[in-house]
Amino acid sequence: MPDLLLELFSEEIPARMQRRAAEDLKSLVTNALVERGCLYEGTQAFATPRRLALHIIGLPAHQPDVKEEKKGPRVGAPQQAIDGFLKGAGLTDLSEATIQNDPKKGDFYIAIVESKGRPTPDVIAELIPGIIKAFPWPKSMRWGKASAEAGAMRWVRPLHSILCTFGSDTETPEIIPFEVDGLHSGDITYGHRFLAPAPIHVRRYDDYVAKLEAAKVVLSTDRRKEIIVNDARHLAFAQGLELVEDEALLEEVAGLVEWPVVLMGSFEERFLDIPPEVIRATIRANQKCFVLRKAGSNTLANKFLLTSNMIAKDDGATIIGGNERVVRARLSDAKFFWETDLKVKLEDRLEKLKSITFHAKLGTQYGRVERIVALAKKLAPIVKADVTQAARAALLCKADLVSEMVGEFPEVQGLMGRYYATRQGEAPSVAAAIEEHYKPQGPSDVVPTDHVSIAVALADKLDTLSGFWAIDEKPTGSKDPYALRRAALGVVRLILENEIRLSLSKHHVDESLLAFFHDRLKVYLRDQGQRHDLIDAVLASGQQDDLLMIVKRVEALDAFLSTDDGTNLLAGFRRAANILKAEEKKDGKSYNESVDLHLIKAKGEPEEKVLAEVLDVAARHASEHVAKEDFAGAMKALAELRPAVDAFFDKILVNAEDKELRANRLRLLASFREATRAVADFSAIAGG
Repeated sequence: MPDLLLELFSEEIPARMQRRAAEDLKSLVTNALVERGCLYEGTQAFATPRRLALHIIGLPAHQPDVKEEKKGPRVGAPQQAIDGFLKGAGLTDLSEATIQNDPKKGDFYIAIVESKGRPTPDVIAELIPGIIKAFPWPKSMRWGKASAEAGAMRWVRPLHSILCTFGSDTETPEIIPFEVDGLHSGDITYGHRFLAPAPIHVRRYDDYVAKLEAAKVVLSTDRRKEIIVNDARHLAFAQGLELVEDEALLEEVAGLVEWPVVLMGSFEERFLDIPPEVIRATIRANQKCFVLRKAGSNTLANKFLLTSNMIAKDDGATIIGGNERVVRARLSDAKFFWETDLKVKLEDRLEKLKSITFHAKLGTQYGRVERIVALAKKLAPIVKADVTQAARAALLCKADLVSEMVGEFPEVQGLMGRYYATRQGEAPSVAAAIEEHYKPQGPSDVVPTDHVSIAVALADKLDTLSGFWAIDEKPTGSKDPYALRRAALGVVRLILENEIRLSLSKHHVDESLLAFFHDRLKVYLRDQGQRHDLIDAVLASGQQDDLLMIVKRVEALDAFLSTDDGTNLLAGFRRAANILKAEEKKDGKSYNESVDLHLIKAKGEPEEKVLAEVLDVAARHASEHVAKEDFAGAMKALAELRPAVDAFFDKILVNAEDKELRANRLRLLASFREATRAVADFSAIAGG
C-alpha cells in the first residue's frame, strides 16, 4: 500500500515548539484522512530546527466507495416534497427509488446513493493547504510582499518549501501537486544550512532519511538526543569526569541542531568557589551547555560540554574559544554577585521587601513574611518543630529574593538563602528551611522532613492559598496563574508523607478552601491507586479537615470492603437504602426517627428484635472507635451487624400489612443506614 511523505521546510522552528508541532501535524493530517475514509497502518512525525516531517504508512490508493440510503417522503406526499427528495438524492425520476414499508408510518421512498471514492492523492492535495494555513503555532509571523494583505500566510518563521510524495515501495512515488500562498509542492528538500545546503530530490521515506543523513541532517529528535548524550558521556569519561544529566536541557539542545557535534570547553578553577548550582544555572541559561563533575563525587569540574551544529575545520577550537569567553564573562558576573551578597546579612535585606508587591490586593512581600512568621509559630508545636527556629526561618525565608544572585537567576531562590544563612551562622535547620519551604513544587519533588522546614513550608503555602481565596482569585478550568493547585497538593503531601495531624479549619482554611483541599487529596490518592468512590464515601460522611485521618478512614474502609463481612454488609446496606428510597418517595416522608422498641417487643419477629438489639450496640461501638480514631475497630464493630442484617432480610417482610409495624421496620432500616455513616457514606461507594 502507498505511503505519504510530507515535509514543511522553513527558516527556523524554536526548540520548545518542535515536539508539539510534529504531533499537531500528525493528528491534523491523520484525522482529516480518517474523516474522509482513508485509513492507514502507522505514522511517524519528526521535527528539526528547520523542518516538520510526516510519514504515513499504508494508505489506500483510493477512498472507499460509499453506498448510502437516503430516506424520502411518504408515498403520495406533495410533489414539492418529492422534487426536493429527487434533487437531494441525485435522481431524475421516482422509478430510480425503491419503496419501503413502515408498519407505523406506511410506505415511503428510499434512494440508494453511491459515491465513487476519489484517488487518495486528490484527497491529500485538497486537505493539506488548509491544514498549513490554519496550523496552530503558539506564535507565528507573516513575511514578504503579501504580508500586508488580509489573510496572508502565517507560519512560525518563513516557510520555504513543501515536499509531498505518495507511492509504494514497488513504484516511483508521485508528487502530490498543490499550492499554498505561492509555494508549490514538489519532491525537493534541503540539507544542513552550512554543511550541505544544496537542494535534494527525494522519492520516498527511506530515500528521504538516507539523503538527509548524507546531507548532515539527523531527522529524529530522539536520535539527536541519543547522539548528544552518548558523545557527552564518552568525552567526560575520557577526562575522568561524569556528565551532570539534564533531560530538559538535552531536549532543548537537540532542538537547536540538525547535526550534533559535542565539544568540551573549560573555565578557570577560581570560579569553583561559586555554589555549584549557580555555575550550572549560569552555563545552562546563557550557553545551553552541560556541566561536568569529578567521577564518583558531586564536586563540579572546571569543564563544560557544548553542542555545536557544525563540523569545524579546526576541530572546534574556534567554537570552543567563543563559548569559553562567554562562560568566563558570565561566571565573572556570578562570582561578583556571590561575593557582594555575602557582605549583607539576610535580616538586613528585609527592609527592601517592603517595597516589593506580592499582589496588589495582598500587600508586600514583607507583609507576607510577617504572616508566614505568625503562622509558622502556630504550626511549629503541631509538627514538633522548635518554635524559635521556625520563626527565624520564616522571617528570613524570602530575604534572598532581593539578593544580586537571585535577581540574576530567579531559579536559585531559596537555595541561595540557604547558602547565605549557613555562611552567617544560622542553625542548620533554619538554613535548610529557607531552601526547603518552597517544596514540594510538584508530584515528583522531594517532601521536606526536617520539622522546621515542614512548619515554614506549610505556613508559606497555607498563607498563599488562604490569601488568594480571600480575594476570590481561585483556579478556573485549566487556568491557575498563581499555581494554587500545586500549593494545595504541596500541603497534602507535606501532611500525609510526614503523617501530621492538622486541623486545617483552625489555620485560615474556610469551607470553600477545604473543599479545594479535598479535591487535591482525591487527585493525590487516585495517583496512589486508591478508589475514588471510597474517598467520596469518607468525605461524604461529614465535613472533615484532618487530611491524615481522612486517608486512614479510606484505608480502613478499603481493607474492610475486601473482606466477606464488608462485602455482605455493603450488600445489606444497598438493599436497605433501596427499600428506604422507594418507600420514603412513595410516602413523602423520611423515616429517620427513633425505633419504637416497645412495638418490636410486642409485635416484632425474632429477627427484627435481634437486629434492633445489636444495631444499638454496634452503632455505639463504631462511634466510640471513631472517636478514638480506631477506624479498623469501627469497621469491625459494624461487621458485627452482618448476621443480624442477613437474617432480617431473609425472614422479615418490611412492607407488612400492619402500617404501624411497617413504619417501625422502615425506621429500623434507617437506623442501620445511619449507623454506617459513623465510618463512611456507603451510598457513595460504586454501586451503592
